[in-house]
Amino acid sequence: MSDTPELNEESVRAAVDAALAAIAAADDSAALKDVRAQHLGEHSPLARLNGQLRNVPNDQKAALGKLVGGARGQVNQAFAAKESEISAAEERAQLAAEAVDVTALAIPGRVGARHPLSLLQERIGDIFIGMGWEIGEGPELESEWFNFDALNTDADHPARSEQDTFYVDPMGSHLVLRSQTSPVQIRSLLSRELPLYVVAPGRVFRKDELDATHTPVFSQVEGIAVDKGLTMAHLRGTLEHFARQMFGQEAKIRLRPNFFPFTEPSAEMDVWQPNAKGGPRWIEWGGCGMVNGNVLRAAGVDPEVYSGFAFGMGIERTLQFRSEQLNDMRDMVEGDIRFSQQFGMVV
Repeated sequence: MSDTPELNEESVRAAVDAALAAIAAADDSAALKDVRAQHLGEHSPLARLNGQLRNVPNDQKAALGKLVGGARGQVNQAFAAKESEISAAEERAQLAAEAVDVTALAIPGRVGARHPLSLLQERIGDIFIGMGWEIGEGPELESEWFNFDALNTDADHPARSEQDTFYVDPMGSHLVLRSQTSPVQIRSLLSRELPLYVVAPGRVFRKDELDATHTPVFSQVEGIAVDKGLTMAHLRGTLEHFARQMFGQEAKIRLRPNFFPFTEPSAEMDVWQPNAKGGPRWIEWGGCGMVNGNVLRAAGVDPEVYSGFAFGMGIERTLQFRSEQLNDMRDMVEGDIRFSQQFGMVV
């Protein structure tokens, strides 16, 4: 190359001095990498001087080769020493930055919490499993037949109107977002052997405005028992045990006559709420009754041989009864982690 100095002792010494100065000035691995490229690479001054050996007279090659070789060795040695020094320094700095004082007090992490509705739903399931019942599940996108027809709900019943129920397009598909977990009862009757004792917790959907006491998506738990010889006495005993497990051994329930298409006779169930806003009083908790014979026939069960009872209540409402501070249904659905944290890991 035209800018390559003539190969002699002075040019070699100048290249070595420049390389050693650059090596000494490097203060980190990145800078040292640049030094390698400039002073030890194939285009470095020493490399270009070494390339001139092929052009010098034969009687000078030995001396000049020894000169260039010694110079390159000196630079490589200095580079290796500097590389080791920088590597050790950077390792010490990294260890210092990552040092952990094992004698220091631990910084407590934020403890999360599961949603109280999920915990309560599992608690309800455990109660009924302890009574020998099974847990039933079903789809949230449900056939209109399972949600209404099989439950003895007439075609003109208000619950079947589009003002109350979410229908899925096209209307001819006869699909709805289930408005209750009762379809699981029918599915259980069709798929399980008798006698049958099944409780079905899950989400349901209704066209309610979100306010302090209503939400369009909420949770229910419904139960059905079908066996020989079941009566309202068995229903009341089951519900009294459930109420005591939910609200304490002093809990009381009462049944008031009512009408539901899928049970006959039917009753509204109230629970005594000593912590109710405004003072202790009876509060409606859910509905119940003996399974209507038409419902049993829809599932292929002979009502002359078997009888059954069914019940259902809202899980959000149950959570409100168990917790004095819950007065607004919207707190349960807003997704604020502080809502769950106040309950810790249990309800």
